Amino acid sequence: MNITASAISLNVPDVEASARWAEKHLGFAVTMAADGFSSLTRADAGINLIYLQTGLPSFKPQPQAGTASGLLVVFTVDDIDAEYSRLQAEGVDVATPIETEPWGERYFQMRDPNGVIYQLVQWMTTEHDQG
Repeated sequence: MNITASAISLNVPDVEASARWAEKHLGFAVTMAADGFSSLTRADAGINLIYLQTGLPSFKPQPQAGTASGLLVVFTVDDIDAEYSRLQAEGVDVATPIETEPWGERYFQMRDPNGVIYQLVQWMTTEHDQG
């Protein structure tokens, strides 16, 4: 097997709201869109974000056509504190304020207009880095 691309597909009630949020706050760009569908990319992310409108008849299998409940979309970044400050200034809905776990994971979580949770993380290597 040779994987040539990766994507995460999220079912949301309002595709446009999540797509605009990912563009504004995460720097993704729409590459394809249609009624009830939007695909966004960012060269350094390694995946495409795809939003599908909840309840589309073309979504299979249908029992899986709920919302993105319980899912985290996680991106590792270089400067977590700068991203936290930037996103707070942009007014994002912070679901979990910034914190550092004992094993060195410094992260925070935010919620898009459809309730999808995005987590930015930086792995800290020294006590100085852990703030």
